[in-house]
Amino acid sequence: MMARPGIPTGVHVLLWREERVLLMRRAGTGFFDGLYSLPGGHVEEGESLRRAAIREMREELGVLLEENALDMLGVVHRRSDTNRIDFFLQTRRWQGTPVIAEPDKCDGLLWCDPSGLPDAMVPYIREALAAGEGPWIHEAGWP
Repeated sequence: MMARPGIPTGVHVLLWREERVLLMRRAGTGFFDGLYSLPGGHVEEGESLRRAAIREMREELGVLLEENALDMLGVVHRRSDTNRIDFFLQTRRWQGTPVIAEPDKCDGLLWCDPSGLPDAMVPYIREALAAGEGPWIHEAGWP
């Protein structure tokens, strides 16, 4: 039987403050640099979605989250450099003040009303934010 490669899995977190969500402007990564996105990253081997989200928010923003504060919002199955799956979680509860904790990957933070997103947005993130309240599933980049 032929081994099948795994599909890279990502997790993105919507941190809500009142009716605004926190966006990060990507920089220095070679992937959508100069465009706003949600904080997040790759799920590592042996890591649950919520644990990955907690780790990524600590690494990228210096904030602490608890697993029970994260609600599932939706899933994007997208075609990029490869077949990818991205999970979107959200919370209104965390500890700390978001800061740019990885300046080699991000050069700006913006609290934004989802109905007035900046023009410079990662396309599949814009589509996910437009999907509204979950749960939802969206496909992006497929012919």
